[in-house]
Formats: sequence, C-alpha cells, structure tokens
Amino acid sequence: MPLSHIPIMPVDNPQVEVEKLDLYYGNAQALKSVSFGIPKANVTALIGPSGCGKSTFIRCINRMNDLIDTIRIEGVIKIDGENILNPTMDVIELRRRVGMVFQKWNPFPKTIYENVIYGLRIAGVKDRTMLDETVEKSLKRAALWEEVKDRLHQSAMGLSGGQMQRLCIARAIAVNPEIILMDEPCSALDPRSTARIEDLIRELRGDYTIIIVTHNMQQAARISDYTAYMYLGELIEYGPTKKIFTKPVKQETEDYITGRFG
Repeated sequence: MPLSHIPIMPVDNPQVEVEKLDLYYGNAQALKSVSFGIPKANVTALIGPSGCGKSTFIRCINRMNDLIDTIRIEGVIKIDGENILNPTMDVIELRRRVGMVFQKWNPFPKTIYENVIYGLRIAGVKDRTMLDETVEKSLKRAALWEEVKDRLHQSAMGLSGGQMQRLCIARAIAVNPEIILMDEPCSALDPRSTARIEDLIRELRGDYTIIIVTHNMQQAARISDYTAYMYLGELIEYGPTKKIFTKPVKQETEDYITGRFG
C-alpha cells in the first residue's frame, strides 16, 4: 500500500492543481501519483528528506524538466485551469508566468540594471522609461533598492551573496509573474541574509503564489501558509502549516517533524 493512502485535503481557490503526477528518469520513478491543489496568493512549503522529489516537483511547474532528455512525465498540472503539460503549451510564456529562484544565486555577469530587466529585453521591450520604472519597482519589492540605487550600472558580481539572491528575486518579479518557485533560496546564506529573504517572502505573499522547497522545517513553519511533506516521491501529507506542525494526521509526518526520522 502506498504511504499516501489518506486523501489529501482540498484547498479553496487553488491556482495550481496537480492530478496523478508521475515522473520517471529513464526507468526510475521519481514522483508517484502526486495530487494536490496549491492555493493562490499564499506561501506553500515543500519539506522532506533529500532525494524525496521536492525540487523535481517544482521544476515540473515551469517545465524545466523538459531540458532533461531521459525524463518522462504523466498526469496533469493545471494553472488557472489550463493543463501546462499539454504539448501545445507555450513554454516561454509559461516561464514568464512562473518565475524561479534557485538554491545558488545566479546573477548574470552584467550590471545590476541589466540583470533586473533581462526578461524584458528578451521580450523586446525598449521603452527606457518603462525599463527604469521596472528596475526601481522590482528592486524595491525585493528590498534591495536602497542598497544599490547608486550603483545600478555596476556589475552585479560585486554584490554579497544575500544581495545577489534578492537581485535574482527582483529579476524574477520584473516580468510580472503569477507564481514564484523558490528552490532552497536560503540554504547558502548566513542567518542575517536568510532573515532578509524570509521577510521578503512574507511581504510578497498576497501578490504572488509562492512555492518554496526547504530543508529547514523552522523556516517552513515561520513563512508558509501550507506545507506538503514528501517522501520517496510521494506526497505523504498536506495541509495548513500550523496543523501539519502541531497535529499531523500521519505518523510518518510526525516522525519527520519531530526528528525521529530524516
């Protein structure tokens, strides 16, 4: 019997709906019949031990797994009712709607200004006023404007790690996405920078649907509205964060959260 034998709690107003998602690397199955809904304009955290499928799962939501030849995906992922796994899906437009921030900050070897507007440049936007306004707005939303406003045309590579990660968040929101995926965005940061990123996530909730992968259960408890616990490619339990951390339904979840496992 699969671990995920208890029905997953439905959520109100789901923006992302996942139905019986299976993913294979060659013959090895990495995701097993994952089904749940992710609510709009909330923070959803994915927790679980390394290798349980968390990062693989979020990379399905913007079709990044398409870049791996050996991957095969079955099932349905809907965003606002549209199945994004449909072969006719415009993947470039999907990735504009679904931004991503990676575990290791990855600014381009360009100026701070050019990093922020990179997506707009690709889209062919040339209006200088619009670009300037987008840079300022995005950096303010990412709580970075005051620190870099006097050196926008200097290399982004001169920023600290925490600043680079906030720059990557500014770059993600500059194209006005609906969803932001964050794959361990604080794992390489010091505690002070981590606190800044967590504050930023709290400020962005309500404007964006944020899905964050984290190994840090305290972080999940601090910043998320909903939490999903995954193990061996299965979704074990999912629900409001407070309930998951105080009264989980499944013994497997309680064992992981209390440190008896994982």
